[in-house]
Amino acid sequence: MTDTIASTAAAVRAGERSAREVVDERLAAIEDGDGALNAFNYVMAERARATADTVDRRVAAGDDPGPLAGVAVALKDNMCTRGVPTTCSSRILENWRPPYDATVVTRLAEAGAVVVGKTNLDEFAMGSSTENSAFGPTRNPHDPSRVPGGSSGGSAASVAAGFVPAAFGSDTGGSIRQPAALCGVVGVKPTYGRVSRYGLVAFASSLDQIGPFAATVEDAALLFEVVAGHDPMDSTSVPEPAPSVVAGLGEGVEGLRVGLTQEFVEGADPDVTARVEEAARALEKAGAVVSDASVPAAVYGLSAYYLIAPAEASSNLARYDGVRYGLRVDGDDITAMYTATRAAGFGPEVKRRIMLGTYALSAGYYDAYYGQAQRVRTLIIRDFEAAYANHDLLLGATSPTTAFELGAKTENPLTMYLSDVFTIPSNLAGHPAISIPYGTGDDGLPVGVQLLAPALAEPLMFRAAAALERSLA
Repeated sequence: MTDTIASTAAAVRAGERSAREVVDERLAAIEDGDGALNAFNYVMAERARATADTVDRRVAAGDDPGPLAGVAVALKDNMCTRGVPTTCSSRILENWRPPYDATVVTRLAEAGAVVVGKTNLDEFAMGSSTENSAFGPTRNPHDPSRVPGGSSGGSAASVAAGFVPAAFGSDTGGSIRQPAALCGVVGVKPTYGRVSRYGLVAFASSLDQIGPFAATVEDAALLFEVVAGHDPMDSTSVPEPAPSVVAGLGEGVEGLRVGLTQEFVEGADPDVTARVEEAARALEKAGAVVSDASVPAAVYGLSAYYLIAPAEASSNLARYDGVRYGLRVDGDDITAMYTATRAAGFGPEVKRRIMLGTYALSAGYYDAYYGQAQRVRTLIIRDFEAAYANHDLLLGATSPTTAFELGAKTENPLTMYLSDVFTIPSNLAGHPAISIPYGTGDDGLPVGVQLLAPALAEPLMFRAAAALERSLA
């Protein structure tokens, strides 16, 4: 797909292409190719065509439908879409159709975008491979015997396969950036609160953040601009307008201080480390000042995350009780009904994390586990602050490996959890980060490098990401 999101929208706004034609092409691509990949849980063909026709009528009437006019977008299936099945790839939410739209969905519609479907994910966004789905695994477009990463694997795969030019996922511990790296696309985790979480089905509320996938940094920047900004419906929303990031993409990195961060390459495969070092040299050649940096407490990020996130999940997922919505399995009394519903509705990984979180929050262990994890989180935030005192941005690997084979890590949860070792610290700190495809590993599969930035520094982050992308041209 050579057309950019901006060029497609410009052609539709000018009447040179119809939104219906653009969307029909994308729907045909999904129909032809998704049987082999399973990126989509639900394709909204009829609704998408109706939305595209509305965009075309607005153009014909002389209206401007917006900066994403006619652009086909896929949504991770944990974002509420009014009247459309929203399952989180879990049996417990089968047949649930939200009565409202998430704020991100509303903003995309206001920008003229056309949502074509809901994408597969690890159940309730808990996983790193999109194998923990009630609808079966998603496969990597570069090699269908491999995973696409997770938990937003369906969204990453849908862009990598050319089904859609734009998709959205959620990132709780790396769930946008890690699949972006494994699928060879751009993935962005904004600052916590920069994009509204209203209508995002919660996993871990202090960590979750919505962000875009795209083929290029410019496309990702445009998508970010459309959905970012204050939302009164989200109490954690940053109370200020989002900045423009597209305008500064060409400004380069002259004089920027970039820290090559040991904790975000240590333990990575040698071919991944080599790509990160090449990226550092490319930034240096473009005028940045690259030096070593360290975030020492980041090495404890994985341990802290797997106490904090499951603790929040155990609380958030208590609402799925068989009474209010979704699956219900009858029992002799209400306790039996609760037990039977949750036993049948949740998959093994979700049950594992609920139990972990409930244990960490229990009276006898709260201080030793959950409280201690929060103190470690504070240490990580302080270490990031110290690193950013001497550097504008940090550089590292996104994932320790390229895409691994389906089934390779499902028997050992800890091995799977290590896939997120480089992405989790940004979520714990609430900072933005972006994964950019940067060459391939020894196996010919994509490698992603990660740029990390201080809170609210998305303009700088996108600028450096664009420079890194240009270095490959």
